[in-house]
Amino acid sequence: MHLSKEEVHALMAPTQDTHEVVNEWLASHGLDESSLVRSSIKDWVSFLVPVSLAEEMFDTHFHVYKHDQSAEAVIRTTSYSLPEVLHAHIDLVHPMIMYTSPKPFRSALHFAGGERRDVDVMATTTGTVTSPSGNTVNASCKSTITPDCLRQLYNVGNYTSSASNGNSIAVTAYIQEYANFADYQQFLRAQAPDAAGSNFSVISIAGGQNNQTLNQSGEEAALDIDYAFSLAHPIPSTFYTVGGTPTGINWTLPILEFIDYVLNQTDIPQVISTSYGQPEDTVPFSYANKVCQGFAALGARGVSVLFASGDYGVGLCEANATNPQFQPQWPATCPYVTSVGATQDIPEVAWQYSGGGFSSYYPRPPYQDEAAQAFLSQVGSAYEGQYNSSGRGHPDISAQGVNYLIIKGGNVTSASGTSASSPVVAALVAMLNDARIKAGMSTLGFLNPLLYSQGASALNDITKGSNPGCGTPGFNATKGWDPVTGLGTPDFSRLKDLVLSSNISLSD
Repeated sequence: MHLSKEEVHALMAPTQDTHEVVNEWLASHGLDESSLVRSSIKDWVSFLVPVSLAEEMFDTHFHVYKHDQSAEAVIRTTSYSLPEVLHAHIDLVHPMIMYTSPKPFRSALHFAGGERRDVDVMATTTGTVTSPSGNTVNASCKSTITPDCLRQLYNVGNYTSSASNGNSIAVTAYIQEYANFADYQQFLRAQAPDAAGSNFSVISIAGGQNNQTLNQSGEEAALDIDYAFSLAHPIPSTFYTVGGTPTGINWTLPILEFIDYVLNQTDIPQVISTSYGQPEDTVPFSYANKVCQGFAALGARGVSVLFASGDYGVGLCEANATNPQFQPQWPATCPYVTSVGATQDIPEVAWQYSGGGFSSYYPRPPYQDEAAQAFLSQVGSAYEGQYNSSGRGHPDISAQGVNYLIIKGGNVTSASGTSASSPVVAALVAMLNDARIKAGMSTLGFLNPLLYSQGASALNDITKGSNPGCGTPGFNATKGWDPVTGLGTPDFSRLKDLVLSSNISLSD
């Protein structure tokens, strides 16, 4: 069984001693309760003060840093300190430190050739191809992916989910990505007519908006809702829109606000997919670690948290570096989320942009040790010094990521990326949860221990392709787990049989 909201809050809440010590320090600088904003668990506190007071509180000097190209400016420092009495009670102060590698926060959305590809909906391709499961797939799916293609390819068959057993699915949106209701209905009428007329709920967090002006609809949001929600239909679905506008310098994904909101709800979606991230080295470790702990708490609540692995192969790196360091995408590197890579074509091969590699922040978790060691034994000394061979490897699983048909601004177009594969896997997980609920079982929750211990037998291993980047050929897709496509792509029928068996062990 999974934990309740109250049980998770009790585990995460600071001690009374911590509250007293921190409150006394804040009060000594003139900050009373009316000037503080606390999280629902009261494990972090926000306040707005003049720079002069902040310099006094943190024994530092702030400076204005300006981006050479964008001219955007931010106030940061290079170091700060706290009174010794606070050291055992405070995990992080954010935002404070200036990072010198300002790379932008991104969605994992990719257009072939760098541009959006228009789809000819009248084009037809006759014949069929064979999926890894042995069932037939329309040959047109080799050029354009639709919900029917995914049902055929991943062996969904005629499985029908329930709309009223307490199961639900969600996707999250950042950087002012809007999910348009009219676009969604147009997509359903054409590609998922059984779901036409159904809709999704919208929840705003930290001032998030969902502008319904047609020309403001977002490609990323369209891709997420079109595939996560249509495939999972009629499972209730939610679009979380999180406020915040990224700058071109030193901006971090505002996910703590999202985690705080969701953990404070009694009933929460059992599957949440996110298609956004940023290079791991642009995120202060203390902040990244706090976020990762929040994902662990969501897993304890019975939530499967999925993240797109990114669309930059082995990762972005500094131009002209003599020994460029591969930079995987965070938060997909967190060991408490399921990182989703991408494949292409039928039979499937690794997509060349599929994000994957090894974390410099998080050590390799025990559930992954055997699989990662097997891969590393094949790599040998290749790329030595360019990645952390003892770090958490990702992705964990993959799905098709190229040439998805979407509706954006009333027009039929296409998009590619792990932004496509993550919501697809999320939909399949929601359907697996549906099957378990019908059988009187709990939802799956944190997926990775199951995937690595028994799940590989229900996945299609991808053994061709690679993910070049940083001026290198990247890693290769091989037999077993690899940091390109993970353990492989899903076979829903086999996964359903697995999760309904009595001899599996879930990580609660």
